[in-house]
Amino acid sequence: MDSILVSVKKMLGVGEEYTHFDPDIILDINAVLMGLMQIGVGPSGGFIVTGESETWNGLLGDRIDLEATKTLIYLKVRLLFDPPTSSFVLEAIERQITEFEWRLNVQVEKGEM
Repeated sequence: MDSILVSVKKMLGVGEEYTHFDPDIILDINAVLMGLMQIGVGPSGGFIVTGESETWNGLLGDRIDLEATKTLIYLKVRLLFDPPTSSFVLEAIERQITEFEWRLNVQVEKGEM
């Protein structure tokens, strides 16, 4: 499964065939992608998801050192689309997001040297 939308839906627990929430999930994915572009993750010209055809390879290319991007996108979309009701879970997710953002930023800067 290489489709960004399908992958994120699966991680959110939304069936691939259920498309009712696709516009909302796509909107959230694109909001997250904007932030990732600012730290250097993704193509320099930008990247958006419009449906199931956009892939992880299209976003990351051959950069296997940026795999954390997939989990980061899921976690941030989850907070936008279906935030947890427990403050403990929310804080844990936010800490993980902060760590992934920091690590991805370091990895991108390391790759530019």
